[in-house]
Amino acid sequence: MKILFIGDIVGSPGREAVKRLLPGLKKEFSLDFAIANAENAAGGSGITARVAEELFAAGVDVLTSGDHIWKKREIFEFINEEERVLRPFNFPPGAPGCGCGIFKNAQGKKIGVVCLNGRVFMEPLECPFRCAQQAREELAKETKVIIVDIHAEATSEKVALGWFLDGRVSAVLGTHTHIQTADERILP
Repeated sequence: MKILFIGDIVGSPGREAVKRLLPGLKKEFSLDFAIANAENAAGGSGITARVAEELFAAGVDVLTSGDHIWKKREIFEFINEEERVLRPFNFPPGAPGCGCGIFKNAQGKKIGVVCLNGRVFMEPLECPFRCAQQAREELAKETKVIIVDIHAEATSEKVALGWFLDGRVSAVLGTHTHIQTADERILP
């Protein structure tokens, strides 16, 4: 299965790039599924229903987020209605929306997606490692394909989560516009 992950779509320039490039990339590389972090897709901070729908129309299958998910008020209601928009799984109980889900591609294959926020140099939330394990256990009941977006400041936290989940998920990907995550590796 070929899955494309797009990190941190920022504002209208980011959305325009997705709209212009994603359809061709999907065709050229025979992509089965596209995930994008869109927490800054609306005016550079937050996301709205209109922006989410625009990205879905461009071919994104699931939107992950991070610490800026609540910057636009309308997301509070929309995130409860639209399961393809994920807020971090490690937000407090009772937060609107969901932090993980099972989604199907066009061929009906199931893909699990988990969205987490890091804690290093960020607002304290529930432990992303414990939450990742909990989400993985839920999703693994239905699929072996599980993608984790860890939205964090410190690359060390992203790398540590990758090692923690090594062999238990398909991929751990780091996002956050403040810090480039350019220490790619394939783990045993």
